[in-house]
Amino acid sequence: MIDNTSIGSHLPARAQNNYQAGNITTYQQSGQLKQTENLTIQTDRVSLSYSAESVFTYDSSMTLQGVRNDGYDLLRGLVLNIFKEQGLDYKIAAGDTEIDLSTLTPEDAQDLIADDGYFGVDKTSQRIFDLAVGIAGGDTARVDAIREGVDKGFQEALDAFGGWLPDISYDTYDAVMKKLDDWAGENSSRES
Repeated sequence: MIDNTSIGSHLPARAQNNYQAGNITTYQQSGQLKQTENLTIQTDRVSLSYSAESVFTYDSSMTLQGVRNDGYDLLRGLVLNIFKEQGLDYKIAAGDTEIDLSTLTPEDAQDLIADDGYFGVDKTSQRIFDLAVGIAGGDTARVDAIREGVDKGFQEALDAFGGWLPDISYDTYDAVMKKLDDWAGENSSRES
């Protein structure tokens, strides 16, 4: 929590004196005195303060636990503002239904990433697998190129998020690779 911040008040006295007042003398190239001005610089003072209505604590697993307002509404508002500024819709197609982010509750979000949820590991890995195999035309000879593409996409996501992704992302990656291995193995055994 930030109670108060001010800029300029913690400068050493010598630094404040150097920047607050001084004389400027301007010379021409010939060395002749051209102009003398008295310069006074005014300093600005900025104060920031913030008061939070809730207190946050961490449990032994280092997960943030909100005592009262856990910040979910704040985060959702920030995401919705970003979408609005970029001209994106608040609704996401999720199979046969549509998810409205402006009314999404934390419980709804948990349901979406649950094991059987639309954004859970199984369903997401299946969508990625189906897309990759479809692009490859169902040709198992292209499985290495598919794996390479999945690796590249995962690495790009990792880079975009500063080298860290949530565990569900790694689980989804592993599930996609397993589906590709099973698909390639199943089709190669049929051809033998």
